[in-house]
Amino acid sequence: MTDRQTPQFERGTDGPKVIVAGVDGSDSSLRAVAYASGLARRQNALLAIVYIQPVMPAGAALGAPVADTTGEIAEGLVAEIRSATERVRGIWDVRWEFHTFPGDPYGGLVSAADELKADAVVVGLSESAGHRFIGSVAVRLVRTGHWPVTVVP
Repeated sequence: MTDRQTPQFERGTDGPKVIVAGVDGSDSSLRAVAYASGLARRQNALLAIVYIQPVMPAGAALGAPVADTTGEIAEGLVAEIRSATERVRGIWDVRWEFHTFPGDPYGGLVSAADELKADAVVVGLSESAGHRFIGSVAVRLVRTGHWPVTVVP
């Protein structure tokens, strides 16, 4: 008699099953979601669209309504994504979910990709000039080396 072992989670063996796309409302992040949706459709993968809610303890300490503002941004993004999905229904069917994670963009995307067992991560090119000095989220994700990372301009 042979003992059967339960197969453990194996990343990227038969093509991606979960593609994480980071979105923050910028043009490049929306292009990244569009690109990732095409990948998800062709691979029959789940598209996990992730918005990272910034954690700003200093703003919260001063009484700024940080959670309300980031919650409104997330709701606006979901509405925009749902609207785009409705426009292409029947032509372009993609399984997708929307998630929010708290934190800084890099740490939040790492947490999201790990928790969702992502096979690939898609992000938009940074539109901030300061990232040339401290490193963009995309470069930091690539250096992490846990998943294939696609950067969409």
